[in-house]
Amino acid sequence: MKTPNILYHNATVTRQRRNQLNNHKSIVMWFTGLSGAGKSTLAHSVEEELHKLRCKTFVLDGDNVRHGLSSNLTFSDGDRKENTRRIGEVAKLMMEAGIITMTAFISPFKEDRNIVRRLLSESDFIEIFCKASLKTCESRDVKGLYKLARAGEIKNYTGIDSPYEEPDNPELIIDTENESLEQSVDRVIEFLKARKII
Repeated sequence: MKTPNILYHNATVTRQRRNQLNNHKSIVMWFTGLSGAGKSTLAHSVEEELHKLRCKTFVLDGDNVRHGLSSNLTFSDGDRKENTRRIGEVAKLMMEAGIITMTAFISPFKEDRNIVRRLLSESDFIEIFCKASLKTCESRDVKGLYKLARAGEIKNYTGIDSPYEEPDNPELIIDTENESLEQSVDRVIEFLKARKII
């Protein structure tokens, strides 16, 4: 819902000027996949490499966002959509601030991810599908949540009683089931170099 009588203020310090100062482009990298697919691990490892290259970065981690910005949301389909919308809007603001912004959370629904894609220009949104089978993700079960979901103690758990919709055409597919973390990080960094983002 748009609020009436509020005008958008155009700043003189633009994204382009911030990018020039930072010596890299700002973008949104959207890591998506099942719980346990390695999204957070990969995003933070990529951030570590970018930091070594003196890039301005930030990871919007799904669990961390749920402690603050989205602390009032449940895991119903409607609240998941709102969580994705909020993170998309924050990621856009951070990108405008000149930051290479990474989001690492399940974001299970295609349409919600596509809404964020449409929020940005085509070249600014990089969807990275962290691909791993449900069996592999369950075997990792770092947080013990799959076990609780299988026991019926957690409802609406993605992959168990709530769907995960794989991206149709992501910019990058990382096979976190079969690739090492080092290989996965290298693939993301090489992609960014090929796109002349860094």
